Amino acid sequence: MAPSKAQIAIVGGGVAGLVTATLLHRHGMDVRLYEQTPVFGAVGAGIQLSPNGVRVLKRLGITDALARTGVRAGAIETRRWDDGSLIARVEHGTLCDERFGAPYYLIHRADLQRCLVSALPEGVVELGRGCARVVERPDEVELHFTDGSVTTADLVIGADGVHSVVRKAVVDDEPRFSGYSVHRGLVPADIVPSFARDPRVVFWLGPQRHVTYYPVVGGDTVHFSAVGVSGDGQAGTSSSPGTVENLDAAFAGWHEEVRRVVTAAASVTRWGLFDRDMADRYATDRVVLLGDAAHPTLPYLSQGANQALEDAMVLVRLLRDAGPGELARAVRRYEEFRIPRTADVHRRARALGETFHLPDGADQARRDSGLRARQGLEHLDWLYGYDAGAAVAPHPGPAVTAEREPVTARPTLRS
Repeated sequence: MAPSKAQIAIVGGGVAGLVTATLLHRHGMDVRLYEQTPVFGAVGAGIQLSPNGVRVLKRLGITDALARTGVRAGAIETRRWDDGSLIARVEHGTLCDERFGAPYYLIHRADLQRCLVSALPEGVVELGRGCARVVERPDEVELHFTDGSVTTADLVIGADGVHSVVRKAVVDDEPRFSGYSVHRGLVPADIVPSFARDPRVVFWLGPQRHVTYYPVVGGDTVHFSAVGVSGDGQAGTSSSPGTVENLDAAFAGWHEEVRRVVTAAASVTRWGLFDRDMADRYATDRVVLLGDAAHPTLPYLSQGANQALEDAMVLVRLLRDAGPGELARAVRRYEEFRIPRTADVHRRARALGETFHLPDGADQARRDSGLRARQGLEHLDWLYGYDAGAAVAPHPGPAVTAEREPVTARPTLRS
């Protein structure tokens, strides 16, 4: 069966699912996206789009919309928690365009979602369709929904996040709680007046906690994330209401600007921070994972959405170029490309979970010295310079067989 005639189902209508559906449809493939929520509404808060992710969005033709609602980051700063002294500043701005061919955008997640939904053709999405499980057969995959209905597809793409239902058909594991939770909120732009002349990302690093904030919504609003050790054992797997009073207490003694930001929100949400151990596979012959469903990663590198965008581009290119009967071969090659790359990001993000939160002392001083020594963009070439479209340009490559052991969910490798 040629891929253009194969029926492809995507589970999950987040960034990864929307981009994958749009790209597949533009290549003439028969694709349907199933999203459990009844409407696309305002979701989340801020999101950072680095050049490796923005290059994928350029191919969707939504750069004008991104420019209207997003903010170009002029720099990424790191500061000390108590006195605000500058540890490091990495200039971005036009240097990102010059070095990587794309800017670094700061955007509200709801604005990004609207951009992506606007690019999606009508009739591709079915809302209010929660997937309960998938069952792989030799010649098709059954999708069982929470309303009792069942449909089939030739290939299922799981883009349903860190608590993925589809993942259970590929890997037998559970999410791993990091021991940290994050409070997120939005505050008026005048809380950080310096953003008007110098839009940037600011990190404040301190013992057992860190805070990040930056402008979104065209500079009219500031998003913040306040991360700290979770005091209640294991925070919930989904968002829950937080309190400004908790933040006020948690950041007592921190710099005045940090306290002003984290206590200015009308409301905040609280999330437990979860990832999973890296798996040795992202696919079976007819089920393939991408984004957080494949490699959920702690947010300290701000790469969740960007790695999902890379996944989408690589998978779609491989499916597009697959010949008749080569869907399984295409997902094998997708694993070859994406597992090493995403494992590197995953490992580095976990390491930052420790180094970001060091107590004052010798280790903290060495960390800060290392940050001061890397204030140029060249140390980010490995991350920002990755071009997902070029990565799968036609080349002979290693021989790959579509044969695989019988389909059973497999445990993960420890990372």
